[in-house]
Amino acid sequence: MADTQQVEVDQKAERRAARLAQQIGAFAKAHGGAEGQVAYIGERGARIVLVGADGGWGDLVAPTYGIAEQAVAKSGITVHESFDGEFAAKVQTGPYEWKRMAGIQVGG
Repeated sequence: MADTQQVEVDQKAERRAARLAQQIGAFAKAHGGAEGQVAYIGERGARIVLVGADGGWGDLVAPTYGIAEQAVAKSGITVHESFDGEFAAKVQTGPYEWKRMAGIQVGG
């Protein structure tokens, strides 16, 4: 019985990683390629930050760090260890982001 449950858990994780990889691939296709970074966010899992070749960006949340690592590996994108200055500089922000960030700073 325990072996059956473990197989079900493994299959569920594999399907989740495949779905995330598909979403990462769609993002990369829409943005002329993509790079990413995986960050552990505690009990909630891991955040996959994506930056497109055109500067567009987005993120996905995986239920575990392991699933996030599987997803980026399956997608074939370049993965960075950290969101350092060189990688972060590729992000293109627009008026919405600047307005939103300013609103946070002034309590909006």
